[in-house]
Amino acid sequence: MSNSSGLYIILVSVHGLIRGHNLELGRDADTGGQTKYVVELACTLAKHPEVERVDLVTRLVQDPKVSSDYAQPVEILSDKAQIIRLACGPRRYLRKEVLWPYLDSFADELLRHIRKVGKVPNVIHTHYADAGYVGSRVAGWLGTPLVHTGHSLGRVKLQRLLEQGTKQETIEENFHISTRIEAEEITLGGAALVIASTHQEVEEQYSVYDRYQPERMVVIPPGVALESFYPAPDNWTNPPIYQQLQRFLQAPQKPMITAISRPAIRKNVGTLVKAYGEDPELRHLANLVIVLGNRDDITTMESGPRQVLTEILQLIDRYNLYGHVAYPKHHTSDDVPDLYRLTAQTRGVFINPALTEPFGLTLIEATACGVPIIATSDGGPRDIIGACDNGLLVDPLNISDIQNALRTTLSDSQQWQKWSSNGLINVRKHFSWESHVEQYLEKVKRFPQQKVQSLLSPLVAFPATEHPGWNIPDTNHLPTADRFLVTEIDNTLLGDQEALETLIKRIHEQGQTTGVGIATGRSLKSTLSMLEEWQFPMPDLLITSTGSEIYYGPRIVTDTSWQKHISQNWQPEAIREAMKNIPGVELQSADAQGKFKISYFVDPSVSPSYREIIRHLRRQQLPVKGVYSHDMYLDLLPIRASKGDAIRYIALKWGLPIKRFLVAGASGNDETMLAGNTLAVVVGNYSKELQKLRGYAQIYFAQGQYAWGILEALDYYDFFGNLSQTQPEMALV
Repeated sequence: MSNSSGLYIILVSVHGLIRGHNLELGRDADTGGQTKYVVELACTLAKHPEVERVDLVTRLVQDPKVSSDYAQPVEILSDKAQIIRLACGPRRYLRKEVLWPYLDSFADELLRHIRKVGKVPNVIHTHYADAGYVGSRVAGWLGTPLVHTGHSLGRVKLQRLLEQGTKQETIEENFHISTRIEAEEITLGGAALVIASTHQEVEEQYSVYDRYQPERMVVIPPGVALESFYPAPDNWTNPPIYQQLQRFLQAPQKPMITAISRPAIRKNVGTLVKAYGEDPELRHLANLVIVLGNRDDITTMESGPRQVLTEILQLIDRYNLYGHVAYPKHHTSDDVPDLYRLTAQTRGVFINPALTEPFGLTLIEATACGVPIIATSDGGPRDIIGACDNGLLVDPLNISDIQNALRTTLSDSQQWQKWSSNGLINVRKHFSWESHVEQYLEKVKRFPQQKVQSLLSPLVAFPATEHPGWNIPDTNHLPTADRFLVTEIDNTLLGDQEALETLIKRIHEQGQTTGVGIATGRSLKSTLSMLEEWQFPMPDLLITSTGSEIYYGPRIVTDTSWQKHISQNWQPEAIREAMKNIPGVELQSADAQGKFKISYFVDPSVSPSYREIIRHLRRQQLPVKGVYSHDMYLDLLPIRASKGDAIRYIALKWGLPIKRFLVAGASGNDETMLAGNTLAVVVGNYSKELQKLRGYAQIYFAQGQYAWGILEALDYYDFFGNLSQTQPEMALV
């Protein structure tokens, strides 16, 4: 890697199969234009003289069903760019909808990678909702600006599916759409910049979100790799893909109506086949060439692609289109520009009939090869055709509209030539990656650079009161500890005197290199009072007020940099005002409140649901994180604060791997610290909101209650020994 002092940019794209060569575009629903986008963005960013390093971070996949390329931890793209693959759940390849339970672990792996690099990135740029969730957490821990590109949006997808008659419960089961939308809301709330491809995306798609903030959004269209996409030279000969097309077509020299996409329902390719099959003039004018990714056996594909391809084959048979339609089973990434050039050589047309298209990368690729385009009027194609003046927009559900546009393009040679020429000129002006990167860096360089401060950051001492007879050590284990036990107080550490005394004795006898911490929803004063009452030795670390305050013992030193880190956009008075008239919600007593925590009692029989309360606050543009526990307590915190975030901040700051933290909890208040790559234990007397975590490989559900459950976990993880159950091995089983 370069030793220059330029920008360090991390791009995060979790799902799909990503590599630097021969991208398997269309292989499945997850390996589409986004994978191409991030690879080309990484490579172009790395060419810029102001950029020192670009890491494109994705998921590592070890699966005999896919190429071994995806199991390589590092793939070099150029002297300043590389693909970094990190563990994320099972080794096998998974579709994006089932990756959600593993994203906390992926975030921890990303943080570990950054620690290994030894430099905090200037920007973390996430792609799609799953990466947005990961990036929001890591950028929050580091204080790094977050840039986000959605590519497609959950609320828009939900709306489309409902309009098509799909039932809400079916959508939820197949797509986990509420989880995705929540991740998008979190990302939009924390992003310093959202990059959209079109104005329609900003004005009509993002605007349906509670955290819609158009002043943080900018339209920068993606580019096209002009070194690959260009018109056929004069001496050009028919490429290899032409031989495959000849197998299907009676008259392969006729103009081509070409469509290239994933076999997804929203791509609406079936309507295109109907339009072609029902129009004798179109069949006379041109062949139809449909390229829908790669396949071996349709019957073994996932249900969505299988449904699309089966419908298309049935339509070809219904209209007897044999000899007029080509639908090759396989193609390489090198075949794609050749298909565009073949389409131009035959004076054909490229069409994207999708129900909605956030951008339409294939449209600008075809344009760069000199092909006129026809595209859906919903989404990005408006901007593309508006800028390039090289084709027509159509209503994707109107077969006559599609037929008329195709006939116009194919039969008017003068218009065809004008659109071809316009496209070649304008695509280079508006849609090059170099132009994209210049605009991108112009925005990025305006961000204030914030870093997690070092161990030498100024710390303000909180004067400890005298506690006669209470064990307050003179030294702090934090700098020398090689592992950490962090536990909630209520219903976890405290509750059984015999268990507590046994735990204290065992820590004293076996935990010489172990730091001990408390993570609680209680205030500092209440925490100290409870620990003194139960005669628990003063901890090395105190995380109080649900993660909004951090103190280091034995002198109870406040971490002021953590307070500064979480204080961004915290508006406590506005939050209290917004909560004032919500039924069934009542402020807790003054001693339960904190500078960065507002606590309520909730009566669920009267109040709106937790999710509805959070949405209400978001609609008021109030950045807030909610923690709901025991079906009666609600804590509202700054967006960057939680027990889990505090623990990861501490791990980073003190240079201790997160997998060497054993965390213990019993309620929903503890969920953020239990998830991820920590060693985790849920004690036997846990509350019902943690039941959903049962089955997570990295979370141990103990039989013993209170401190007995913690003691059980010490043995299960061999915590005072070799940490035999540590991550990431467990997450990969």
